[in-house]
Amino acid sequence: MFKGFNQANVYVEGQGFVKKTILIDGGKIVAIQDEAIPGLLSLPENLLVVPGFIDKHIHGAGNEDAMYPNQKAIETIARVIASEGVTSFLVTTMTQSREKIDAALSNIKTYIEANHTTGSKAIGIHLEGPFICKKYKGAQIEEAIVPCDVETFKHYQEVSGNHIMQVTLAYEENGKELVSYLKSKGVVASIGHCDATSDQTLEGIEAGITSATHTYNAMKPIHHREIGTVGAVLLSDHIYAEIIADLVHVSPNAIKLLLKCKGKDKIVAITDGIEAKHLSDGLYHLGGQEVIVKNAEARLEDGTLAGSTLKMNVALKNLLRVTGLSFTDVVDLATKNPAINLNIAAHKGNIAIGKDADFAVVDHEFNVYYTIAEGHMIYQK
Repeated sequence: MFKGFNQANVYVEGQGFVKKTILIDGGKIVAIQDEAIPGLLSLPENLLVVPGFIDKHIHGAGNEDAMYPNQKAIETIARVIASEGVTSFLVTTMTQSREKIDAALSNIKTYIEANHTTGSKAIGIHLEGPFICKKYKGAQIEEAIVPCDVETFKHYQEVSGNHIMQVTLAYEENGKELVSYLKSKGVVASIGHCDATSDQTLEGIEAGITSATHTYNAMKPIHHREIGTVGAVLLSDHIYAEIIADLVHVSPNAIKLLLKCKGKDKIVAITDGIEAKHLSDGLYHLGGQEVIVKNAEARLEDGTLAGSTLKMNVALKNLLRVTGLSFTDVVDLATKNPAINLNIAAHKGNIAIGKDADFAVVDHEFNVYYTIAEGHMIYQK
């Protein structure tokens, strides 16, 4: 068990980087103090201690995918993404047949409840589909798409052991009742893969939608006579916007526009990573479809973007360069913001006494040197 840092440069919310000693016990932060404690980890001056990164939208890594119904798949994803500074993640499913989703959810349930300590912590499930629309299906399988349905969700939640924390849905596909139900259960409703008008989207936000899935991608775009899903997401102050900052899914100017409209407190960095992440170009799979990775871009045979090979620390490096935000503000996009959005800010998202001992140790370029999840050292460069 990792015991803490001695006199490190620590990001403490409201103070920026300050020289502090952090003491850990039982996977929690029990002290943050000025005085040194001999025997704890001492770091070089160029390294910074920040909260562990939270990736609430990731399908796979290391040649494994969340839809593969075996424990090795989730174990591999958790181990591989630890090198990105990710300490917590939502295991993200895809639109497939009910039987395949059931098998994946049952497998993820078993993994989560085993409480592994050797990789990034799988804290829950992101059900991406099957409640989406065909027009903006992206790399999802069209034949398996179904309208939003509360009873179907209840079935999936039961199979998952009540571990589904976020659902991506097309609100215009009978979504009002499902959004209200999700809100009542504390599950994040995230609009995505949808053709909702701006009025429908704003109605959905009023009903309880609090997140937009990979903003700009796979949703009705802006037009000056109908600003669509994207326009409503930009307009509303009540919804968090996921962003894949690989500079492929979205341009630098699209990121700047998002920041200008949403502000730094409503943007959540995600990777949407697939099994090709951390591997070389080549042929891979996503949701039963072949994916061609060339120059680190993942696409179906018809050219449709199919997730990403983005690493979280690289996403933050890109956001730092593109946005002009401060280093700590960029860190918040992968820590504080997703924690608040997922309703887990009571124990994750920043460095404070009583919170989970989740840390990424990085340099000023977001290169990762150590990752600690709930007091366990899960990565060391």
